[in-house]
Amino acid sequence: MERESEVIFWRRTDMAGLERLTLAVCADAVYAVSSVICVEDGGYRIDHRWKISPDWRALSLEVEKWGAGEYTRLTLERAGKGWKVDGMHRPDLDGADEPDLSVTPFCNTFPIQRLKTEKRESLTLETCYIDAASMTVACSRQRYDRLRPNFLRYIDLGLSAGFEADLQVDDRGLIVSYQDLFERVAAR
Repeated sequence: MERESEVIFWRRTDMAGLERLTLAVCADAVYAVSSVICVEDGGYRIDHRWKISPDWRALSLEVEKWGAGEYTRLTLERAGKGWKVDGMHRPDLDGADEPDLSVTPFCNTFPIQRLKTEKRESLTLETCYIDAASMTVACSRQRYDRLRPNFLRYIDLGLSAGFEADLQVDDRGLIVSYQDLFERVAAR
């Protein structure tokens, strides 16, 4: 039975782009369905669908991309302590904690929820980083440091090592502002 459903919008602040995400919190799972439109790489649309456990662990993700006359699809599923990409086990992703899809700030919610529930000031984790431009998946390392309530610093320790950004979140751990990349937009 659905308890809560809402629509969230984020806009890109580094280029023209917009995301519309529908989030449904149910007793047995959390579901998110989203569309991203962006002018990067000649323009594209990405749809992503998530199934998430009640404690905010990603269980599965389906990503579809349309752009420049091409269509690509990718699935990512948790499989024990590892992950399957398009149905095939990927040993290089074993031990990765969560997915991180490059075109959305929604993925930051997973580690932020862990910081909150585990009452930690810092969290370092491995992710299944999905590059939306190439639709490839690779393991990458990240860290989140709590600066004060509802403010964190994201530090990339992996594929984009050296990248840092300040994050402002709401009380549920959803991004309000992601420095130089995304900001929440109110629906009108």
